Amino acid sequence: MNAPVARVSGSLRKRAKARAKALRMPLMPSLQQRRLQCYLAFILGDVLAIVAGFALAGYLRTETFSGATLMLSQLVLPVYLTIALYNDSYSIESLRSTSHSVIRSLLALGLSVAVITFITFYARSTDHYSRPLFTIGVVLSALFVLVNRVAMRRFVRWRCGVSVINQLVIDDGGPDITLHGAFHVSAQSFALAPVLDDPHALDRIGMIIRNADRVVISSVPERRANWSIILKGANVAGEVVDDTVLELSAQGARIANGHGLLLVSVGPMGLRDRLQKRMLDAIVAGSALLLLSPILLLVALAVKLEDGGPVFFVQRRVGRGNRFFPIFKFRSMSVNKIGRNGTQSAAKDDKRITRVGKIIRSTSIDELPQLINVLRGDMSLVGPRPHATGSMAGGKLFWEVDPRYWERHALKPGLTGLAQIRGYRGATDREEDLTDRLYADLEYLHGWSLWRDIWIMLMTVRVVVHSRAF
Repeated sequence: MNAPVARVSGSLRKRAKARAKALRMPLMPSLQQRRLQCYLAFILGDVLAIVAGFALAGYLRTETFSGATLMLSQLVLPVYLTIALYNDSYSIESLRSTSHSVIRSLLALGLSVAVITFITFYARSTDHYSRPLFTIGVVLSALFVLVNRVAMRRFVRWRCGVSVINQLVIDDGGPDITLHGAFHVSAQSFALAPVLDDPHALDRIGMIIRNADRVVISSVPERRANWSIILKGANVAGEVVDDTVLELSAQGARIANGHGLLLVSVGPMGLRDRLQKRMLDAIVAGSALLLLSPILLLVALAVKLEDGGPVFFVQRRVGRGNRFFPIFKFRSMSVNKIGRNGTQSAAKDDKRITRVGKIIRSTSIDELPQLINVLRGDMSLVGPRPHATGSMAGGKLFWEVDPRYWERHALKPGLTGLAQIRGYRGATDREEDLTDRLYADLEYLHGWSLWRDIWIMLMTVRVVVHSRAF
């Protein structure tokens, strides 16, 4: 056998061996048919639940199972199934999450009842069926649908497992990544190479990712483009690990004018949310200033009488968008010993604090003038607490401890916040004293709601008097 023939023969043997190895790999079972079975089970269960609900309602009303009750269920079912198919009642998310499944199915039932009521009202056909019977039937149907969706959780796990979808991670020399419930494959162990001019190499990759719903590639940078092309032709949801996304905290990506752009920031609140928050601030701050005016006048008088100095302490703080603003507080320290830039935090038994200052600091009364900042629009009732530019933790400036410190200024600073109700207050002697607050502030930014603001304000009452107020 001549040399060229031997090389070709050897190459073919290697390819055959690699393919055989791929075939011996325990392939992921296909979940498409199993998910379809679950959807059909959901539909059948919902149909039986609604029919049973109206049948039981008829029996409770008349002690018989009449055709009239079945007619009512037949009136509801087509509308319910149509809405349910469009509102994600039968979706992968419903297979994943019991709460999502229950909420979507009950919402579909509620909308279908509203549609039927609307149509029968305008058609003047409400006299053809019993309203109490219809109401009881709807309530019982909702109960049975809820029970059905909760019971289906075990059926879904039996058929599809915990993750519902097949996830595959291929390690091709990139960063280590672990996904719960995913299959992990070493590209080197199974001779997987993203070589676009070798159909045999692509065939091996195709064998490995067969039955996968989602594939994640962890590769060295020079092979990511090839993997991207392969995934696009694989009919799967494909992702390539790139830690640049982590470094920039990117939230999305798009292509514009021949360039790839990573979305690294978005406003944490839309226009409607900002209007709601501003209305709450204006109403509560205005009412509080009016109701607390006698206390504010007494405190102002006490501060003035103690040493004749100014009533208010005004300091520059960092606010929304990292812009400076003047914050107002009742003065609690001697005039000639106040730190204007906040470098030196107040400590226990701090000699700079006056007698009146000890009282108003321990009860947080010194913070009340910030209601004026709220009305001015510099601050909000709830948000990350504003810090002075010279504030330090563990001997470092705040932003030197963690560069994410500046992210907390995406919203207006607040009189109170999530960090405060969790007890993260007082002096920042250690770096942890800052990072605890920072993590709470960032959590607040990513989970804003009006009701959460109200809850934080109510919880603040518990920590108005606190052991770290000095």
